[in-house]
Amino acid sequence: MEKSNLIGAVSAVCFFVFAILVFAARLAGKPEIGKWVGLFEFLLALPLVWLLVKAPADGRGGLYFIQIGAVLLWLAVELLLDYVFRVEFRHVRWMVILYVMLFFAAAGGMLGLASKAGKTRSITAIILFFITAILTFLQRWITGY
Repeated sequence: MEKSNLIGAVSAVCFFVFAILVFAARLAGKPEIGKWVGLFEFLLALPLVWLLVKAPADGRGGLYFIQIGAVLLWLAVELLLDYVFRVEFRHVRWMVILYVMLFFAAAGGMLGLASKAGKTRSITAIILFFITAILTFLQRWITGY
């Protein structure tokens, strides 16, 4: 189970680092760089699906499936809205609210995964979460998207 916990924690750290880089690119006025960085975030689906497959053997509870499911759902929505259909939803308030709620549900899921790997990894993920959260709202306030 230690291997699964470590993979979950590394995935969580990657999730937050990619999000921070996307928001930093947007703040720097380079949203296209953010789009390219965002593409790497989709690779997180691979370890997350592996964790889901391994979860029953590790004796994981229902919350574990919800946490990973929230991240996978957010990745699917992100893929469809930004990369497949290229929907300009960031100027439609109700869509932005739903999107941000789903993003933070995914972030919470990643915090849950990191917490299974011990205190140090959990604190690292929490710090990165707060940086991500600040940048999320800062870039929305400054750039409008």
